[in-house]
Amino acid sequence: MSVRWHTLPDANATAEAAAHHVINLLEEVLSGQESATLAISGGSTPKLMFDRLAATKFRWDLVHIFWVDERCVEPTDEQSNFRMANEHLVRPAHIPQHHAHRIHGELSPPAGAKRYVEDIREFFGLDQGQMPRFDVVHLGMGPDAHTASLFPGQPLIDDREQIAAAVYVDKFKMWRVTLLPGVLLAAKHTVFLVAGDDKAEAVRSVFHDEYEPKRFPAQIASHQGRGVTWFLDQAAARLMD
Repeated sequence: MSVRWHTLPDANATAEAAAHHVINLLEEVLSGQESATLAISGGSTPKLMFDRLAATKFRWDLVHIFWVDERCVEPTDEQSNFRMANEHLVRPAHIPQHHAHRIHGELSPPAGAKRYVEDIREFFGLDQGQMPRFDVVHLGMGPDAHTASLFPGQPLIDDREQIAAAVYVDKFKMWRVTLLPGVLLAAKHTVFLVAGDDKAEAVRSVFHDEYEPKRFPAQIASHQGRGVTWFLDQAAARLMD
C-alpha cells in the first residue's frame, strides 16, 4: 500500500503536524479552484488539531466543512461531533455557518442520514450512483481499528454504493450516521490522526496484518485510498518498528 506515516513525540505535536499538513493540502487545492471541502472526525485528539487549524491565518471562508460521522444526539449535546467542531474550529476560524454541512443527529437516524446524503448530493451536483470527492478527509481510529462509525463486523463495510447511512453501534448502545467506504475511497487526500498507547495494537494490525477490513475497518481507506498520510504519536506507533 502507498501510505506515508509520521511519528511525533506526543498528542500535541501530532495534532500540530496534522494541522500543518491539512493546511498545506487545502492551500494546494485552493491554488486550482475557488473553494475546498474538508470532512472532519470527532474525538479528543482532533480537538487539539482544530484549535491549531483555527489559529492559522487561513482563508477559512473558502472551505466547506462536512462531518465523517455524527452521534444521533442534539447539536448542543456534549457527545455531538458538531458541537465540538463548532466550538474549536467553525466559530473560532469564522467559517460561515452555511459552509458547515452538519449531520442532523437530532432527527431519527434514517432521516438524519437521508438529509445528509441529500445535502452532499446537492452540494457536489451528483447524479444517482456518483460519489462525492472530498478534497481532504480527516479520519481517526479507535483501539478496535474502527474508523468513521464503521466498527468491526459492520455489514456496511462492504458497501461501495451508498454515500452515508445510519448505523447502530451495539458497543455504545447508540445510533450514529456515518459516511460509507465508497466516499472514503473517493477522497483526494486522507489524513489519519491517531494518538494513545491503546491504539498501538490496532495501528500495527492496520499496517502489517492481512487486508481484512471487516476486522480492521481503518484498512479500507489506508490500503485502498489515495493520498493517505498517518500522523501518530510515539505511544500509538510503539509496535511499528
